[in-house]
Amino acid sequence: MAFLRKEMATKRVKKLPSFIVMDILEEANRLEKEGVEVIHLEIGEPDFDTPDFVKEAAISAIRQNITHYTDTQGLTELRDSISEYFLIKYGVSVKPQNIIVTLGTSPALFMALSGLIEKGDEVIITDPGYACYKNVIEFVGGVPVTIPVYDDEGYAIDTERLKKSITKRTKAIIINSPANPTGSVLSKENLKEIAVLTEKHGITVISDEIYHGLNYEGKDHSFLEFNEKCIVINGFSKLFAMTGWRLGYIIIPDELLQPLKRVHQNLFICAAGFTQVAAVKALKEGEEFVQEVVAEYKRRRDYLVPELRRIGFDIKTFPKGAFYVMAGIKNFQLDSLSFSKLLLRKAGVAVTPGIDFGANGEGYVRFSFANSIENLKRAVQKIENFLNEGGTK
Repeated sequence: MAFLRKEMATKRVKKLPSFIVMDILEEANRLEKEGVEVIHLEIGEPDFDTPDFVKEAAISAIRQNITHYTDTQGLTELRDSISEYFLIKYGVSVKPQNIIVTLGTSPALFMALSGLIEKGDEVIITDPGYACYKNVIEFVGGVPVTIPVYDDEGYAIDTERLKKSITKRTKAIIINSPANPTGSVLSKENLKEIAVLTEKHGITVISDEIYHGLNYEGKDHSFLEFNEKCIVINGFSKLFAMTGWRLGYIIIPDELLQPLKRVHQNLFICAAGFTQVAAVKALKEGEEFVQEVVAEYKRRRDYLVPELRRIGFDIKTFPKGAFYVMAGIKNFQLDSLSFSKLLLRKAGVAVTPGIDFGANGEGYVRFSFANSIENLKRAVQKIENFLNEGGTK
C-alpha cells in the first residue's frame, strides 16, 4: 500500500523570507555572466583585502598544525586579546571567560536569542534595521516589535516611542550602532537613556557592535559602558576586511554563559583555530590598517552623499559610521524594489531596496560605499543618466 509523501520542509523554514539584498546580488551576478557590467553598491562587504600580516598569521598557524578543535569558547589567547581590546578602547573590564568566539556574528545572534527567548516573547528592533533580525527572532519563536527611526531625526531611538513599545512580554531589544542600513551612530546620551529604561523594565539589550571602529565623526561607545548585564556581539569581518573568515564573538553575562556555551557546543563546536590566531594578530597589529581604511571610507562617503543629493536623492542624515547611506527615492515615484530592479537592469548599478530593512525603509534605497572612488563616480554618472533618460518611467 502506497503512502502519500509527507512535507519535508517545516512551516518554520518555509515561512523564512528571503534576504532581499542577496536576491539582488544573485541577479547582478547573473547579468555579469551575460556580459553586463555591474557596479556593486548593494552588498555590505569591504572591498579591501584582508591585510597580509593577518593572512600570514593564519598560514603560519596552519603550518604549525593549529588545525584541530579548540576549546568551544575559543583560544585563550584570543579571548585575552578581546578583553584587553575592550579595556583599552572602552575602559570596560570584560572577563575572558565571558567571551565565546563564534563562526561570525550571525551564530552569535542566534545563540543570544535562543538563550533569551521563549515562544511568544517580544524583541524590540528598529525600523529600518538589519533585515535578518526579524527573521531570526521569528525563527526561534519570538515576536519582533518594531519602533520607527527617522531620517530627519538622525535615526536616533526615541525613548518615548521605545517606552510605548514595551509590554509584559518584552524580553530584549537589539540595538546596532554604527547602524546597518542607515550609517547612523547613537549618541552617548541616547545609549544612556536606553540603558536606564531597559534596566528599569528588566529588558536585556543585545548590542550589535560589528561596525565599531568604522566611525567618522566621534568615539565608539560599547553598551557595556552603560550596562554590564547586556549582551555584546562583534567580530572581525567589517573592521579588518575578514568577511569570508567567518569569525566573531559574543560577550555574555554570567547567568547566560553556561546555557549559551552548551548551545555553542551542540550546534557549532568551535571556530577554526588558525583563524583565531589570525584574529589575535588583527587586534594587536591592525590599528594602522584600520586608520587607512576608515580614512578611505570617509573620503568615499564625503564624495557620494553630496553627489546623490545633487542628482535628486533625499538624504537628511549624513552617515557617521559603517559604510552605508539610506537615500530617499520618493521623488522618483517608484517603490524601492521596483526602483532597485530597474536601476540594475537599465543602468547596471546594484543597490538594496529599503523595504528589505522594514516597512519604514520603504521610499529609500541603501547605497554601500564599500567600493572604490572610481566605481562610485562611474555609478553616479550611470544613475544620473538613468534618471535623465526617464529610466524610472
